[in-house]
Amino acid sequence: MRPLSLLPQDVVVLAKLLGYAGRRPPLVRMAVDLALSVSQVHAALNRLAAARLVLKDARESRPNAKNVEEFLVHGVKYMFPAVRGHVVRGMPTSYAAPPLNRQISSGPDLPPVWPLATGRDRGVAFEPLYRTAPLAARADAHLYEILALLDALRDGRARERSLAEREISRRVRRAHA
Repeated sequence: MRPLSLLPQDVVVLAKLLGYAGRRPPLVRMAVDLALSVSQVHAALNRLAAARLVLKDARESRPNAKNVEEFLVHGVKYMFPAVRGHVVRGMPTSYAAPPLNRQISSGPDLPPVWPLATGRDRGVAFEPLYRTAPLAARADAHLYEILALLDALRDGRARERSLAEREISRRVRRAHA
């Protein structure tokens, strides 16, 4: 039997599921919202279920809140470490994006940005969890915030990580209260 391996797009699918508050739409809608194919979303949900991050039945997939919180706060940074690049135009992430940008100032340093041709901000390239994540995040503020918080965990300083941990935990618990 082949060991289970989560893929970066699985984390993006999981982050999107948190925004549905237990009422997942059809796979086609999720695929469009995430700029993924239906088969990618379906495979991601199956891998997430096998990893016990999602409770799945024939018609629904719900995040397993306790496991999701632990995985997002403690696991993502090790499975998908941050990769930084050169100065580019893009979309702010990590501490430079909501909600952390209201609590942390970037100071004189260039902020981390997801490279995006249509981006208005100049910063240091920060590779997103999955290549389509910035496109999906532009259309969904909740998804954008979760992905930016995960980026703060993946590559942030101690204060950024601490704030991101608290915020992710709060959001996971609120989504499934």
